Amino acid sequence: MTATAPRLGASPIRRPFAAAALVAALVSLLFGLMLAGAGPASAHAALTGSDPQDGAVVATAPKEVTLTFSEAIAVGDGSIRVLDPSSKRADTGAEPKDLSEGSTVRYGVELHPGLPDGTYTVAWQAVSADSHPISGAFTFSIGAPSETTVALPSEEVGGGPVGVVYGIARYAAYTGFILLVGGAAFVLGCWPRGASARPMQRLVVRGWVTLTAATLVMLLLRNPYTGSGKFADAFDLDGLQAVLDTKPGAALVSRLLLLGAAALFIAVLFGTYARREDAVEKKDLTFGLAAGGGVVAAGIAATWAMSEHASTGLQAGIAMPVDVLHLLAVAAWLGGLVSLLVALYRTPDIGSRAVRRFSRVAFGSVLVLAATGIYQSWRQVGSWSALTGTRYGQLLIIKVALIAVLLAVAWFSRRWTARLTDTAAASVGAEATDTAAAAPGDAEEASGTEEAPDGVDPARAAQLARQRAVLTATKKKRIRDADPERSGLRRSVLAEAAVAVVLLAVTTVLTSTEPGRTEEEAGAGAAATAPAATGPVNLSMPFDTGGQNGKGTVRIDIDPGRTGSNELHVWVDGSDGKPMDVPELKVALTLEAQEIGPLPVVPDRLAEGHWSASGVQIPMAGEWKVDVTVRTSDIDQVTIDENVKIG
Repeated sequence: MTATAPRLGASPIRRPFAAAALVAALVSLLFGLMLAGAGPASAHAALTGSDPQDGAVVATAPKEVTLTFSEAIAVGDGSIRVLDPSSKRADTGAEPKDLSEGSTVRYGVELHPGLPDGTYTVAWQAVSADSHPISGAFTFSIGAPSETTVALPSEEVGGGPVGVVYGIARYAAYTGFILLVGGAAFVLGCWPRGASARPMQRLVVRGWVTLTAATLVMLLLRNPYTGSGKFADAFDLDGLQAVLDTKPGAALVSRLLLLGAAALFIAVLFGTYARREDAVEKKDLTFGLAAGGGVVAAGIAATWAMSEHASTGLQAGIAMPVDVLHLLAVAAWLGGLVSLLVALYRTPDIGSRAVRRFSRVAFGSVLVLAATGIYQSWRQVGSWSALTGTRYGQLLIIKVALIAVLLAVAWFSRRWTARLTDTAAASVGAEATDTAAAAPGDAEEASGTEEAPDGVDPARAAQLARQRAVLTATKKKRIRDADPERSGLRRSVLAEAAVAVVLLAVTTVLTSTEPGRTEEEAGAGAAATAPAATGPVNLSMPFDTGGQNGKGTVRIDIDPGRTGSNELHVWVDGSDGKPMDVPELKVALTLEAQEIGPLPVVPDRLAEGHWSASGVQIPMAGEWKVDVTVRTSDIDQVTIDENVKIG
């Protein structure tokens, strides 16, 4: 909340901030409501499956490799690469084929025919629907695992120096948006006379410049940020054209066009509007500027909503307008807070009425933030485990804690607003008028148009004028600082602004972090497709063929009990526990879940009651059924089976 919160009581300004406890309660509801159950939601795309699977060993070379993702992705040449053990391309190099069906997102690349045995690496890199780059790699083997010389990049796509600069530009863009929109809203809605104040003009213009420059930097760096990670590629025209064809590129270009309209708005606000004296005309112009400026501000906010987390996943049609409201509320609150701070420190004549107006605007903004924040958090987190066990959830906790700190500072600062009067401001204005009258020519000197009297050295006259200007500024500051209520309010607003800077940094990181719900889904998918833990498999299965001496036990060892090549040993013991020879022994392996098998294994007899087979291939991890056929005579035979997990 802002530092303008008053004491509880009869004063009109006290009512909005008397509900600060209500706002805190609403924020506290965040953790309850956001954890309600919902269907799956995606933001950063995640690899949910592949064929062959990670770590699988296949008997023959596949014709293609397919990857399945949790959401739509943007792919191009080289997005999916298959490398042989010597780091050479094993795929044909063609653009990945879109094999998606219904809600299943799948892409595949064809492989060269006749690939030799060995371990192959699949490396992929793409851009998820929420504009963030993603990448990963896994291996599979043909015939048997082998050594590989493939060296993958140590840092993820979107990292490195380019990623750092891109992240700074993102923060600067949010900052510029807040200063531009919040500053303009503060002038129009809270302090119309501030339109003629130079500090307020500089604040809003700097916000526009910051947002424009940051948007240009993000547009230029978009290609290397999602691709090579090299600054030189920022000026690659083909890469820039490719960026413009994407959703994030279109959003950045749209933002630049809207900033052109915002420049016109600023010119009217600090030009025609600031000079308008007639009350009726100024009221009409205020309405026109508010309507036009609101449309432009909502349009700029929509450039984030249409290209980031809100644009994909669960309830995107609702999430995008909610995200626009959230950004506008942030700008009105934090941007107005900075505007109030500048006004209190740099202008002597802001009155208590303007502060009270902003108090109501800030309170309404916090209510909107609480409602939209609850919805966004529920959408992106969804469970207690994601709240506490993912980076997104932990950052969200920090963000809520910072909001609570802001509310606490506002609660303690309410007494300064309650005591604030316009006496000091009037004294400062009167003193400034008297000083200006006693020192004519200061204004001309400040603009460089003062003419020195006859017989007076122009340089000396300019020096005297500067000295008078310094004395005038010193008197203004002394009178302003003599008001303890205004000084206290300045300090409390400064503290809030400092917390707001940290809050904005956390929010910027949060918008580029994989949402907790999606991270958990990706983790579950990875666990489902990852190879099981390795370890020897030991089975003991009794049998009864129904004939004479037809009872016994089959013991089987599969070592090392993982995908790839294994050693299989079978021992047959009679009912007396001694080794037992049988006329025929057969083994078969079946992975029913993947419709693989039965894969026959014919072991060789090594000794009485002991058979062995080497090089038994387990193509992938899973729950395998081991069938053993034992024949004890020409007519007595039985097949027994048992399921076992082999990784």
